[in-house]
Amino acid sequence: MRRKSDLPRKTCPACGRPFTWRKKWERSWDEVRYCSDRCRRQKAKQKPPAA
Repeated sequence: MRRKSDLPRKTCPACGRPFTWRKKWERSWDEVRYCSDRCRRQKAKQKPPAA
């Protein structure tokens, strides 16, 4: 049994919080960027800064 502290971590670019690997993301961990659907939707709604 793996301990939660031994699992890989990433930081969510939308909220800045760290999140850990989930069994649900086993096959696509490299593509996972956001900690939740809410953060994914929120980031998509934000407009890029005008240059």
